[in-house]
Amino acid sequence: MMITNQKRMAAHILSKKEGRTVGVHRVWVNPDYLEEVSSAVQKADIRQLIEDGLIKARPIKGISRGRARKAAEQKAKGRRKGPGSRKGSRNSRDPKKNRWMRLIRAQRRVLKDLRGDETLTPSEYRYYYRKAKGGSYRSIAHMRTNMGLDGIKIGGDE
Repeated sequence: MMITNQKRMAAHILSKKEGRTVGVHRVWVNPDYLEEVSSAVQKADIRQLIEDGLIKARPIKGISRGRARKAAEQKAKGRRKGPGSRKGSRNSRDPKKNRWMRLIRAQRRVLKDLRGDETLTPSEYRYYYRKAKGGSYRSIAHMRTNMGLDGIKIGGDE
C-alpha cells in the first residue's frame, strides 16, 4: 500500500504547524489505519487525519550528552590525561611562567605570614624574599627546611 504522497503532504502540513521542517521520515502513520490514510487524497483529508491523531510528527532525536558528561566527570578527577591524550608540550599545557607565578606567590604568602607573626625579623624576611626571588627554593617545604637549618624556629616544626 503506497502512502508516499500522503506522507509528503503530511510532512508539509506538519512543518507549517510545528514552525520547523518536518521531513518525510519523521511522519508517523498509525499502522492500524493505513487503509484510511491511503484513501486520503487531498490536503484537507490529511489535516483531518492529523487532528484525529492518526498521523503525527515523531520527536527530533538529539545527541545524547551522557557519554560527554561521564568523560567530563572523569577528567575532573584527573583521568584521561595520559600521554595519548596530550596535544602540545608540557610548556604549552602549563607554561613555565604560570608554574613560577604559582610557586613564588605561595612562597611570598608564607614569608608575609611569618613576618606578620614576628617569626622573621624584617631583615630575615628581606633575605629569604630575595632568595625566593632568585629561585633558590623548590617549594615552601624546601624554604622552611632552609630556615630551620639557619636556626629559625617555625611553629609547625615541633
